[in-house]
Amino acid sequence: MTSHLPSCSCCGESLPDERRIDFGYNLPDAALTAPEEARHRLGASALLRVDGVGSFVRCLLPVRLTHETELVLGVWLEVDDDVLREARDAWEEQGYADLAFRGRLSNTIRPWGDDLLGATFTAKVADPEELPYLVAGHHPTAARVLADTWDRDLVLSRFPHQLPVDVRTDLGDHWSIVRSAGLTARFADGADQFAGPDRSAAVTVFTDDTEGRTPEDFLAALLAGAPDTTPGQRLTEPVPVPVPGGLRHAFWLTPDDHGRERYEFYGFTVPASGTAAGLFCTYEDLADLAWAQQIWRSLTWAGRS
Repeated sequence: MTSHLPSCSCCGESLPDERRIDFGYNLPDAALTAPEEARHRLGASALLRVDGVGSFVRCLLPVRLTHETELVLGVWLEVDDDVLREARDAWEEQGYADLAFRGRLSNTIRPWGDDLLGATFTAKVADPEELPYLVAGHHPTAARVLADTWDRDLVLSRFPHQLPVDVRTDLGDHWSIVRSAGLTARFADGADQFAGPDRSAAVTVFTDDTEGRTPEDFLAALLAGAPDTTPGQRLTEPVPVPVPGGLRHAFWLTPDDHGRERYEFYGFTVPASGTAAGLFCTYEDLADLAWAQQIWRSLTWAGRS
C-alpha cells in the first residue's frame, strides 16, 4: 500500500518519525485578526510585536503521549516588552543559550482549550539550535500538560492536519473510527471527512426511527437504492464482540461500474442498538481497496443496547 506521510506544518520537512510529531501555530490567537502592517518581526521570525495587541516569543511545548510518542507544538508566549527586547538582544549572540523567561500561552490548544490559554509558563533554551522549550507550568493545567502522559488518540484526534500515525477519532454517539496517517480531518455536511491527495473517507452516523427494527432490516433500509454488484464486490460479516447481534456490509465499485475516475467503497456497520454508521471511501489505486476495508472494519460502537 502506498505510504501517505505528511510534512511538518512548521518547516515543510517530511515527518517519517512516528515517535515525534511537530506542529506549529503561525501566529498568536490574538494576532490573527490584526492587519499585516501591525505585525512586526524583530529580526528572528520567532520574535513578534503586534501593535495594540502585545509582544510574543515563539517556543516549543513538548507533550508526552502514549505509544512512546512526543508531540512538540510551536506555540507563542505573550511576554512583557522588556522580555522581548532581551530576547532580541540574545537571539543571535552567545547569550541565547542562557535565555530564560516567563510568558502567557497565547494559542488555544485542544483538548485543553480555555483551561490552558493564558496560563503562565517558564521557557528556557535547551538546545541553541532550537527554539526555547516550555519547561515549567505555573498553573494546574499547565503543570499537568508538561508532567503527564496523555492518550495519543485523545490529543491527536483534535488536530485536523495530516498525521504520521493512525488515530482513532470520536464520531459522537459512542462511535469511533481510525483516521489513517496522512489524511486531514474536518466535519462538513453532517459527516466526518478525512482526505488525502489520492484517497478520502466520509463517515455518517444514523439513528433508526423505527423502534425495534432488526439490524438486518435497518441495513436493508440503508441499502435501498444501492447499485447491484457482483458477489466478488460485496461482503457481509457479523459485528465482532463485545457488540453481539449486529452485522456489517460493504460493497465497492470500479471506474467501469460508474464511469468516474476513482474507485468507490461503501460500508455500513449496524450493531443491535438502533444506530448505524456508514462509510464512503474513494481512492485512485485498486490496491487501496484493502485500506478502505480496514477503515470500515475499524468502525466501532462502544455503547450498549
